[in-house]
Amino acid sequence: MTDHSSEVSPAGQVRRHTVLIIGGGAAGISVAASLLKRRSSLDVAIIEPAEEHYYQPGWTMVGGGVFTPEVTRRPMREVMPDAVTWHASRAEHIDAEARLVRLESGESVAYERLVVAPGLVCDWSAIEGLEEALGQNGVTSNYRYDLAPYTWSLVQSLEKGKALFTQPPMPIKCAGAPQKAMYLACDHWRREQRLNDIDVSFCNAGGVLFGVADYVPALQRYIERYDIETAFGHRLVAVDGPSRTARFAVSDKDGEREEERGFDMLHVVPPQKAPAFIAQSQLSNEAGWLDLDPATLQHRAYADIFGLGDASGTANAKTAAAVRKQTPVVAENLLASLDDTPLTAAYLGYGSCPLTVERGRIVLAEFGYDGVLQPTFPRWLNDGTRPTRLAWWLKASLLPWIYWNGMLKGREWLVRPARRD
Repeated sequence: MTDHSSEVSPAGQVRRHTVLIIGGGAAGISVAASLLKRRSSLDVAIIEPAEEHYYQPGWTMVGGGVFTPEVTRRPMREVMPDAVTWHASRAEHIDAEARLVRLESGESVAYERLVVAPGLVCDWSAIEGLEEALGQNGVTSNYRYDLAPYTWSLVQSLEKGKALFTQPPMPIKCAGAPQKAMYLACDHWRREQRLNDIDVSFCNAGGVLFGVADYVPALQRYIERYDIETAFGHRLVAVDGPSRTARFAVSDKDGEREEERGFDMLHVVPPQKAPAFIAQSQLSNEAGWLDLDPATLQHRAYADIFGLGDASGTANAKTAAAVRKQTPVVAENLLASLDDTPLTAAYLGYGSCPLTVERGRIVLAEFGYDGVLQPTFPRWLNDGTRPTRLAWWLKASLLPWIYWNGMLKGREWLVRPARRD
């Protein structure tokens, strides 16, 4: 296998690449592989400091006792395409006018085309006391590799008491993940005949159970089945681990107030934001996310920059499934821009959220911009608005294999781009 380690350039020398990609997560690796499938001679480089690559959609299953954590992690060198130059550092600044990216190492890297795909930032410090509380005193989160096993440990050990599951303001990656953790926990407690002794609350900063109304009836049935309290307008602001109390800012018809709740188990989803080098740059929109054309995924102001994944300001769900659909759009349109031909590939906002409502059944939510349903399968095979065993098999068995052996290898199964008029 090719040695991807980046050589340090001599002082003052700038490394140059035809295509430079920021981020070695699902989006960055996938788009690099797809570009090289189309044009194997292309000079492609990736900026990525991490030595490990994670299949993050699997962490829900780790927290539910279905996967072991190890199956969701591989060395970065194993997923990096062979022909790619790997700059093992962090991007600190993009100079879009000069076509330069400055790295944490002090180097600068020049590009002809830039793909921005660094993912987002989980802002654990935004909740007072949370960072100190995580991993002990019943406080956990499936949004971290090292904590998802603790979630399963808590689910197994809790016999009675109060379980809180929180959801911060949108946007977050995988908007259904806060509920997935809750439903799998409740299903385990039901099977163990403990659910009647455990009070479960879903403390959601938003005002609805799920953002696409077509899927709410199926989810509501599970809310009722597990006797879950839905506390909308509840935003977690502080955690005290030793006293096992959580403080919420509550917004309702009576105005705003604060409320404290005790817990025996607390599953937290942190607020999320774009990386600072995007949010504080000329590349961001008003909310701090990468300002892209929603169809072409080309930057609105800089034609030589494209983006995809969780840092994007497009109005789609932030999921790995969205990246699968975005990847060929970026690959086709970037090469078209290099060839000075029209950008014809279009992304319609597809995202997927396999909602694990119980062990063995999933509500497979698939939708695009404006909540328009975009099912992969005909309704007779899988009705995405109700829980099915087929969707569980896809989530538990097929999708991880597709991720490692298809998506990260540039194999674009069932993701043909739409076409612009």
